[in-house]
Formats: sequence, C-alpha cells, structure tokens
Amino acid sequence: MAKKIALFVDVQNIYYTVRQAYQGQFNYTAFWDEVSKKGEIVTAVAYAIDRGDPKQRGFQQFLRQLGFEVKLKPYIQRSDGSAKGDWDVGIALDVFEAANDVDTVVLASGDGDFDLLALRVQARFNTLFEVYGVPALTANSIIDAASQFNPILQPLLMKRN
Repeated sequence: MAKKIALFVDVQNIYYTVRQAYQGQFNYTAFWDEVSKKGEIVTAVAYAIDRGDPKQRGFQQFLRQLGFEVKLKPYIQRSDGSAKGDWDVGIALDVFEAANDVDTVVLASGDGDFDLLALRVQARFNTLFEVYGVPALTANSIIDAASQFNPILQPLLMKRN
C-alpha cells in the first residue's frame, strides 16, 4: 500500500529563500514529481499572498493545475511602510488536521516557527514530518525537528534560459 502524503508549501518563504540563495526560481513540477515518488499525495496546499497581479494569478493557476489547492491572503501594506502576509497559523492548523490521516507530512518552508509543529505531529500522530528548504536559509530548529530534511538544490530549481 502506498504511503499517504500531505504536502504543504509556504510559497512566500520558498520564493524568497530560493531567490536569495540561487538568484533563481523553485521548480514546482520537479518538486511534485519528487514527492509523488515517495507515495500518494492525498492533500496538497500552497499558501500565498494575493497582490492581485496577473502574473501571480497565472502562477496560482499553474499550481492548481499541478494539483495544489491554493489558499490566498490579501497583501497588507501598513501605513509605516511594512507589509503583512503571514500564513504560519493557517499552515499549522491545516497540517495538524491532516496529520492523523497520512503517513507523512511534507512541508516546504525554512521557517523555524514550524519546529514545534513538526515535533508535535510526530509525537501525537506518529506521522513522519519531512521538510524541504534552502540549506543556508533554513532554520536549524526546523531541520533538527524534522524526521527528514530535504535540501532544495539544483534538481528542484528552474533551469536558467
């Protein structure tokens, strides 16, 4: 029987860490293919910020075609110039709800805020918790908390033209 996998992507975190480390883009098709070789993806959610821009809408549609449910939050520009667009609580709630029904949770994010989630999911549900992240920009706490850390390296990057 194939392992059941719940797949979650912190789109902003992956976008910015891949861009900073490699001056490139994450290859979601290669990522989907790699994860699907490990078992059956029964849940897949990508969390993004909606700025209402056509290029971004096209990307979101691409993610849907791959098999992701795309959850959007509005982009909020504060009067002091800072911005807000954080999905951490939503990701944590969705991961926790899915974890009992799958063998493995896969989270693409280098955010150390998810370390307690990884530990709790493993302890409470005996579910594996894999993390994908850019090695130099992934918090040690989430690497240590994960059952397995998968570095985002060349095969998971878009080929440059």
